[in-house]
Amino acid sequence: MIALLALATAAAATPAVTADCAGGLCNYAVLRPYFDKLADARSGGKPVHILQIGDSHTAGDAITGAWRDALQARYGSAGRGVMPPGKPFQGYNPRGVSVDMSPGWTISSIFGAGSQNPRGALGLSGFSITSNASGARIGLTASANQMFDRFVICAIAEPGAGALVINVAGQSERFELGALIARPECREMEFDQAQGAVSVVTEGGPVTITSWATFRDRGGVALSNVGVVGSQFVHFSRNDDSVVAEELRSYKPDLIVIAFGTNEGFAPRINPQEYEITLRTQIGRIRRLAGRVPILLLGAPDALTRRPELLSNAPTATPAPCVEPVTLPPSGPVTPPPEQPSDSEDISDVLDALGPRSATAQPRSAPAVAEAPRTGWAITARPLFPPAGLKAVREVQRKVAQQLRLGFWDWEARMGGRCTAVSWVKLQPTRM
Repeated sequence: MIALLALATAAAATPAVTADCAGGLCNYAVLRPYFDKLADARSGGKPVHILQIGDSHTAGDAITGAWRDALQARYGSAGRGVMPPGKPFQGYNPRGVSVDMSPGWTISSIFGAGSQNPRGALGLSGFSITSNASGARIGLTASANQMFDRFVICAIAEPGAGALVINVAGQSERFELGALIARPECREMEFDQAQGAVSVVTEGGPVTITSWATFRDRGGVALSNVGVVGSQFVHFSRNDDSVVAEELRSYKPDLIVIAFGTNEGFAPRINPQEYEITLRTQIGRIRRLAGRVPILLLGAPDALTRRPELLSNAPTATPAPCVEPVTLPPSGPVTPPPEQPSDSEDISDVLDALGPRSATAQPRSAPAVAEAPRTGWAITARPLFPPAGLKAVREVQRKVAQQLRLGFWDWEARMGGRCTAVSWVKLQPTRM
């Protein structure tokens, strides 16, 4: 988790960033409006809202949660922000709030099991929940740092729809959703004092909720994470323009973070030209719906596999294998991690240089230390390597970010480069 705070460092302070992407952050000037607003937020001015959309890295809230903690520790909390409604998938466990959901809801999504359900209109969160009966409930309880004085819920108004009854600290409000034509609608409630819980109950006919949010309007930062496990950016196109536009109008983000790419890089096959079309199309769509909100594109991180079919899932150079820790005999010395082979090197050359597979690699720098823990470094019989597609995705992301004037954060570089995921996973402290 320590290294995951690299993103927090990049955004929690105004860094000295130049055109060469120092610190991993490129095109810093594009993000200047966001950084200027951060300075005001600390003094109790207008709160800053960051909205991140993405895949499981976003949905899991480990990285966004660490970033949120760092920003709110420095600038103050402006609430938990936007979330998918209820509990949209098994294992959903957002930081800073606890949520509950009664039986009686059907879950739809842009990807995964919920995408098999007849989909109504979907919005930013990539999920919606629908109940056809009265009495279905969702509830939210905030931690002390995420208490709120503004609550927002977005739903679909349509012919024959029922209503939502929203209760906060004994204050009840009825949100009627019956309408002559189907349309998205968001309802906002404001409070004089900070609140810690909200309950939403259905009444009458069918009701569909697309998102909800809690904010605190006294300066500080809110960081929203809305992601769908396993999704790619192309799946974001399955949501509805009118719903996304209404939610953006209600949630008013000051920075939009786009965090897709890993699932594209691990796909059975990726065509860089087709991926570039998707990236440009969806970024253009977000800009059209969001207006002049700065966008930060996260480059795909270093990530590894042993699946041989992913050596050639993109028309790029075959990736070289990664050196990884192996156990040595009791009397063996420990060697420091050698340089990881570059993708420009031929795999056979790499193997020849490092010795037989499963054999300890020879150190390239510091000498061995006697009587140290029994760990060495080698390319194993089934080596780890970054999929070819991951590099292809990252190259397209960097190119598009430069040409479309997006902020770009080089996640792989901030981790330390290719194959560094080995040490992140296998050495202490575990960071991934």
